[in-house]
Amino acid sequence: MSAAIPPACDAGNAAHSAAQAVRHPNWILAATILASSLAFIDGSVINVGLAAIGASLKAGAGDLSWVINAYLLPLGALLLLGGAAGDRYGRMRLLVAGTLLFGLASIACALAPSLTLLLAGRAAQGIGAAMLLPNSLAILGASFSGPARGQAVGIWAAMGSVMGAAGPVLGGWLIDSWSWRAIFLINLPLVAGAALLALLFVRDTQERDAPALDWPGGALATAGLGAITWGLTIGTGPGGWTGLAMLLAGAGAFLTLGFLAVERARGEQAMMPLGLFGSASFVGLTIYTWLLWGALGALISLVPYLLIEAGGYSGTGAGAALMPFALLLTVGSPVMGRVAGRMGPRLPLTIGALVTAGGFLLLRTGETTDYWTGVFPGILVIAIGMSGAVAPLTAAVLSSVDDAHTGSASGLNSAVARVAGMVAVALLGGVLGASGPVLKHGFDAAMIACAAAALAGAACAFFLIRVGQANSR
Repeated sequence: MSAAIPPACDAGNAAHSAAQAVRHPNWILAATILASSLAFIDGSVINVGLAAIGASLKAGAGDLSWVINAYLLPLGALLLLGGAAGDRYGRMRLLVAGTLLFGLASIACALAPSLTLLLAGRAAQGIGAAMLLPNSLAILGASFSGPARGQAVGIWAAMGSVMGAAGPVLGGWLIDSWSWRAIFLINLPLVAGAALLALLFVRDTQERDAPALDWPGGALATAGLGAITWGLTIGTGPGGWTGLAMLLAGAGAFLTLGFLAVERARGEQAMMPLGLFGSASFVGLTIYTWLLWGALGALISLVPYLLIEAGGYSGTGAGAALMPFALLLTVGSPVMGRVAGRMGPRLPLTIGALVTAGGFLLLRTGETTDYWTGVFPGILVIAIGMSGAVAPLTAAVLSSVDDAHTGSASGLNSAVARVAGMVAVALLGGVLGASGPVLKHGFDAAMIACAAAALAGAACAFFLIRVGQANSR
C-alpha cells in the first residue's frame, strides 16, 4: 500500500516549524525514525499476510480489502487533525500517545480471535499513526535548522523507505516460521524505543493560541470516506453493485459534500483550507498525487498476494519482491531532486509518470508468475519512474501556494496520497481473495488501469503545473 513509501510531501511538513536549540539531536532523530517506522512497516507488512489471514479467519475478498483499509481510513482522514492537535496540546505528548496506542492496537491485532476484532485493532493502529506521523515530522522541523534540517529529513525519509521494504521480508519469514499474528508483534520493540527516547530527549512545545481542532470536519471526513470505501468494496466484489453498495456510495458522497461545506465555513481554521485550490498548480499536483499513489497502493497490495496465491511463493519470497523498488527509490530520489532543482519539477513529474505507466504495462504477467521474467522488469521500470516523481513533488507542492499555506498544502498532499491508496484497495474487491485464472486476469486488468492512471497523472503535470507563480504573489 502507499503508506509503505513515505509520500514526498511528508518531508515538506518538517520544514515549517521554527527551529529551536536542542540537546541530543541524534537521539531526537532516532525517536522520530522509530515512531514513524511503525506506520511504514505496518503499511507494507500486512500485504504479505493477507493470504494467511484470509485462510485463518475465513475472510473473503471484501474482508481482505478491509484488513488494509481499516488502517488507512483513520490514517488518511485524521492525519491533518493529528498535526493540529500536536500544535495545540504538545507534539511530544501526541507522539508518545500515538505510539503507545499503536503498540496496544498491535497486541490486539496479534491476539484477535475474529475478523471483527482484527479490523477494530487495525482501525486503532490507524488512529495512532495519524497522531504520531505528523508530529514526528513537526518535532524534526523544530529540532533542526538550516542544512542540518535537510539532512535530518533526508535520513528520516530514507529510513522510512528502508523500513517499508524490510518489513515484508521479516513479516514473510515470521509467517512461514510461526503465524501471521507475529507480524504485529514486531512493532513492540519500536514502540518501546520511540516512546522512551521521546520522553527522555524531546522537549515538548505547544501553541496555546492555536485554533480549536476541526472535530466536525474530521468526523465528516472519516464517515464520508468510510461509506465510500465500503460501497466501493462491495460494488467491485463478486456481488456487484447491489442496493446496499449504491446506498453506501451515495451516503459517502453526501457526507463528503457536508465536509466541504464545514471546511468552507471554517475558512483558514479548517483542517483542509479550500483556499488552497485557488492555485491551478496545486489542483494539478493534488490530482497527480491521487492518481500515482493510488496506482502505487494497488501495486504494493497485489504483487505479494499474486506471488503467494498464484505463484506458490513463500511469505518470505513474496515479501522480498518489492524490496528492489524501495531501494532504487531511496537511491534515485535524491538524484532526481537535484535535477528538478535545476530544471523545475514540471518535466521530471511528467516524464516520471510516463515511465511509471510503461512499467505497469510491462508488469502484466499473462500466463507466467515467475518473478524475474514476469514481475521484476515492471517493478524496476516503475521504480525508475517514481524516482522522478517523489522528490520533485515536494518542491512543486510547496511552490504552488503562497508562503502562509505551505504547511497546510504539504500535509493535505500527504493525506491525499494515503486516501488514494485506500480507495485503490477498495476497488480491488474482485481481485483480492481470487485465485487461479481469475486472479491473473484481474491482476493484469488492474495493471492496465494503473497505467492509465499514471498517464492521466502525466497529463496533469504537463498541462496544469505552473510552479513559481504562487510564491511570487
